[in-house]
Amino acid sequence: MNINIDYGKREPIYEQIVREVEKLITLGILEPGTQIPSVRSLAVDLGINPNTVKKAYDILEEEGLIISKSTKGTFIGDNIDQAKKLKMEELIEKINKIIKELESYGLTKEEIIKRMK
Repeated sequence: MNINIDYGKREPIYEQIVREVEKLITLGILEPGTQIPSVRSLAVDLGINPNTVKKAYDILEEEGLIISKSTKGTFIGDNIDQAKKLKMEELIEKINKIIKELESYGLTKEEIIKRMK
């Protein structure tokens, strides 16, 4: 699993791991049932504390993107479509908040769309 971490970023490493795994799932690189590295293995690969990876995996499990099976490992969940849908809704909500903020500065939706293009 190829995860890119920017150690100089202000974004916490565990959030970067979550975002990277979400991206790999969304792009279809990680498919349902695919085994992903153990917490310890990924921590060693990234040169970080295992607790950081554990925190990321806990979030991904809460989102329904991964499933931990005791003694067998951690796998991409079977119901990732619902998780993808929820993530897209979350991102659209963020965009709507940004649009509202831009409107509060006097921009119209048409101006915002024009500038985005």
